Amino acid sequence: MKKLTLCGALVALTACTSSAQQARRPTQTDVVATVGTRSITLAEVDDKALEAPTANFGGKLSQALYDARRGALEEIIASALMDDAARANGIDRAALVEKEITSKVTAVTDAEVAAWYQANQARVQGASLDQVRQPIRGFLTQERMQKLRTQYIDDLKSKTNVRILLDPPRQKVKMAAKSPSRGPSDAPIQIVEFSDFQCPFCFRVGPSLKQVFDTYGDRIHLVYREYPLPNHPNAKPASEAGLCANDQGKFWPFHDRLFASQQRLSGSDLKQHAVELGLDAAKFNACVDSHKYAEQVESDISAGNEAGVNGTPAFFINGRLLSGAQPFEEFKKIIDDELAMKKK
Repeated sequence: MKKLTLCGALVALTACTSSAQQARRPTQTDVVATVGTRSITLAEVDDKALEAPTANFGGKLSQALYDARRGALEEIIASALMDDAARANGIDRAALVEKEITSKVTAVTDAEVAAWYQANQARVQGASLDQVRQPIRGFLTQERMQKLRTQYIDDLKSKTNVRILLDPPRQKVKMAAKSPSRGPSDAPIQIVEFSDFQCPFCFRVGPSLKQVFDTYGDRIHLVYREYPLPNHPNAKPASEAGLCANDQGKFWPFHDRLFASQQRLSGSDLKQHAVELGLDAAKFNACVDSHKYAEQVESDISAGNEAGVNGTPAFFINGRLLSGAQPFEEFKKIIDDELAMKKK
């Protein structure tokens, strides 16, 4: 990884490495959003979206194209909203940005720079604090400015009739009869998760998923699918063991135990976890030793491959792919988008 530069973005991997079709092909004259009385066409969006480097996107091409278009569309909408706000306030665009965003950015302190430096040693690759102090300060300042800009645009959206009409790609994921699940089966938001018990990124996404359930409650139904990666030797036995625990109604406690103990996934460890969680040891051991669920694990892997999964964790939210250990905000964007669509 390159050292920090004043202009460079700081990027962290979010997934262990190892989509979908729209109902109809949109035309360039399609209106994909409106801002008040102004219409935005797909041609206008593509003029901006097609400049985005494809290396920024993963998954199938349809997902990459949608992500590029949606990102460009959001920028066009934001620009239109700020132009309208500037006119309403009788000032130019630069003055509006200064008033509503730039002037509100708090200064980054030396203590905050030092704290970021200590928490991100791998990303600075041995550089001293003095060498990267200014790039870190610049990065944190830009981060704060972007957050304020997002908040301001969201506020403008809430006061304006903004509708997103660009259809996202959706993938139909083949389902399995005995997959563990949480939440009401008829919930408006259906999430299919493909995960690997030995994958550190699958563990890291746990807080995001907890926040999803804490925030949306019964509006979420999550189905857990097994996707043990070939470079994780203990992952497939752990997947089979998880389904054996599911036979006794203990999948989620077992799931939580395995992710909390990723260094203890040997065959004897799996059986010990089951004992400590109060499972019927004889039934569990017989299930594990007979590889009762080996075929289902392979079926899950196959379903994931067909859906475009190329790493873990991977989520399909009402068929929309979200890949990697993403923060809650990324889940929220798609969930809120889906809930809004269902109200139309």
